Amino acid sequence: MLENKEEKIEEPTKNETITDAEKAVNEVENEVANESEKSVEKYEIPMLDYEAMELDKLVNELKKLLKQHPIQHLKNNVDAVKNSFNSKFGKLLAEKKETFLADGGNSIDFQFSSPIKTEYNKLLAEYKKKRDAYYLQLEKQLNENLEARNAVIESLKVLIEQGDVKNMYNDFQEIQKKWKEIGPVPKTRYNDTWKTYHHHVERFYDLLHLNKDFRELDFKHNLEEKLKLIEKAEALDNIQDVNTAFKELQELHRLWKEEIGPVGKEHREEVWNRFSEATKKIHDRRHIHYKELKLKYQEMIDAKLNVIEKINNYDTSVNKTHNDWQKSIVEIEVLRKKYFEIGKLPYSKSEVIWQQFKEATKLFNTKKNLFYKSEKSAQSDNLKKKMELVELAESLQDSDDWDVTTNIMKRIQADWKKIGHVPRKYSDEIWKRFKKACNHYFDKLHERKNELNKEQLVVVELKKKFIEEVKILEAVSLEQIQEVISKWRDLGVLPRNARHLNEKFNKAIDTHLGSLNMGRADIELMKFKNIINGYFAQEDYRKLDNEQLFIRRKIDENVREMQQLENNLSFISNATEDNPLVMSVRKGIKGFKDELDIWQLKLDYLKKMKY
Repeated sequence: MLENKEEKIEEPTKNETITDAEKAVNEVENEVANESEKSVEKYEIPMLDYEAMELDKLVNELKKLLKQHPIQHLKNNVDAVKNSFNSKFGKLLAEKKETFLADGGNSIDFQFSSPIKTEYNKLLAEYKKKRDAYYLQLEKQLNENLEARNAVIESLKVLIEQGDVKNMYNDFQEIQKKWKEIGPVPKTRYNDTWKTYHHHVERFYDLLHLNKDFRELDFKHNLEEKLKLIEKAEALDNIQDVNTAFKELQELHRLWKEEIGPVGKEHREEVWNRFSEATKKIHDRRHIHYKELKLKYQEMIDAKLNVIEKINNYDTSVNKTHNDWQKSIVEIEVLRKKYFEIGKLPYSKSEVIWQQFKEATKLFNTKKNLFYKSEKSAQSDNLKKKMELVELAESLQDSDDWDVTTNIMKRIQADWKKIGHVPRKYSDEIWKRFKKACNHYFDKLHERKNELNKEQLVVVELKKKFIEEVKILEAVSLEQIQEVISKWRDLGVLPRNARHLNEKFNKAIDTHLGSLNMGRADIELMKFKNIINGYFAQEDYRKLDNEQLFIRRKIDENVREMQQLENNLSFISNATEDNPLVMSVRKGIKGFKDELDIWQLKLDYLKKMKY
């Protein structure tokens, strides 16, 4: 019978100082506990470049993952597929919505269904269902393993207190075998369960008086194995990748706990301290590594926050048109791209930043959607206005009222340019109709002008020849001059670029009129009628209006001059009619009166013309 001297598992009190090595060991053992629930078997799934894959390829890869690999090993690959799919589908959705809004759709009415998205959601749901079932079963198994390990510990305690000396070593080995065969326990109970078990194993060895040879043999074997682990732990300091070194260190700690038993009391502290120091070196390197990473992550966080600030402060108040917003969309997309190019952060650090980024882009998109919502109403009004112009153009396209219709067609073309955008689905259709009607009319107009140009060239040549004939006429009478003028008009209207021939003709007529025995007023009036009738024949109404304004000004000037002379005459007292000064004033008054009569005759002639 062994002595019943069960020792308590002592924990450090608040007053005890925990060394740096102990802190390092505790951290590693906590990591070992966290990993304890996972399968010991190493299983790696190749991480493909999911970011470069299109949506259909991503769905196929997700299907392969579910079919070919254990569900518990899929997390990293599935997360990578999800990130890539959500990013790409989000962009596709935004493009479809933008097109919908640009076509006049309402944001709340937007819907988009995709067979690829439907299949993706189905596969993701399958993954979650299988994953949840696996972890539910795992939790059940872990608790059963915990009960089994507690039962083994109780068996060990009974062996220590009541074991048969002859068989106790064999019984102890059976207990050890059972302990190793039991699978993992919940990570929250891993360390405590192991410490309890290890405590009683050491009690067993310390209290074992009989079978001393077996005990010493075990101690020797365990010492050799632990020294090997220590050498491996010390060699980890030479591994460049600190994360790889730390993972291997966790495995060494697991082996130390799970696979190797205690050593003799005289070696326990020495080997443990040496193992702890090797652990501390890796721990310190890892601590420095993560401190550097933290600084790097902080720089990335600051850079991402800077991008978010720029998006939040982006001024959309100046955006008044579709083109303004399209320019802003491109600029925001540049900022979004810059955000992602900064790099990925650990989830614990990225979530808050990611939410801020989503809020910033959501704010911009909300403003954009409000604009396009209001644009829908404006575009509907624009569509109505443009349709009115289309219908007007189509109603006039065969008109031969050239002067009136040409002005109207030019005006509606100018009006078209002033009207803003219409819903995209109608834009091409109404533009084609409007363009077709306008082109049809102006093509006809140009054809007519080409025909007129040919006729007008003939008129120009005839009139040039006629001017020369007029110039050489001799001793013409008034009737002959009137006949010449009538024949000139009958030859046709001159094109605008040849109207200088009218002036040459008028000068030739003026020369012949000067040779007639006619009063000045008659000659002036005849010249005037010749010019005015030419304007009328050419339908140059602007010149007719200008001529009328000019005559009215001349009448006003003559009246003022006459009044001034008559006023001057009133100041000449005691002068006879034969006084030279009086005679000069009287002559001046008569001259202005004669001019006034001629101007009045010209005005009367213009008033009688109907234009």
